[in-house]
Amino acid sequence: MWRNTPARFGLTTRLLHWTMAALIVALLVLGTVLVRIQPDLSTLWLYGLHKTLGLCALALALVRLIWHRISPPPAPIGPPHLWANRAARAAHVALYLLMLAVPLSGWIASSATGLDVVIFGQITLPAIAPTSEALENAGFAAHGVLTKLLMAVLLAHVAGASLRGLKHDGTLRRITKGS
Repeated sequence: MWRNTPARFGLTTRLLHWTMAALIVALLVLGTVLVRIQPDLSTLWLYGLHKTLGLCALALALVRLIWHRISPPPAPIGPPHLWANRAARAAHVALYLLMLAVPLSGWIASSATGLDVVIFGQITLPAIAPTSEALENAGFAAHGVLTKLLMAVLLAHVAGASLRGLKHDGTLRRITKGS
């Protein structure tokens, strides 16, 4: 079953969820490496890979938002006033906002350098910010802060899902197996 039902996540949602999870983890690892190395010609490809994966994450976040309009997710398990459901809802909203804001801040910062933003080694993205050292610095600072916030919300999301999985309430099973 590709679409969500009132009780289950469909295959499309589960594939989007886990693909995005893997992409975010890869970007966080790669980004951590990039802030620790000195940029030079031998490491330039890593920056290109990070930008490519970042744009893929942005596109996938948009696809997920559209998909949720087409095929709404099932209601949370348990009463709507349950604190865990409210916390999960807040975490999901924060995750979606950050899945948009983190790559956009990176694109703005990269555009502000005045250098071409190239993805897949050959496609030049349009600049979405004017060349400006101040904007470049602010953009990369925002990218770093938003990334740290994403990591914190992501850890809270994983912790919450794990706790619900330990309680065997069916929440974790719905996003892994669709049942």
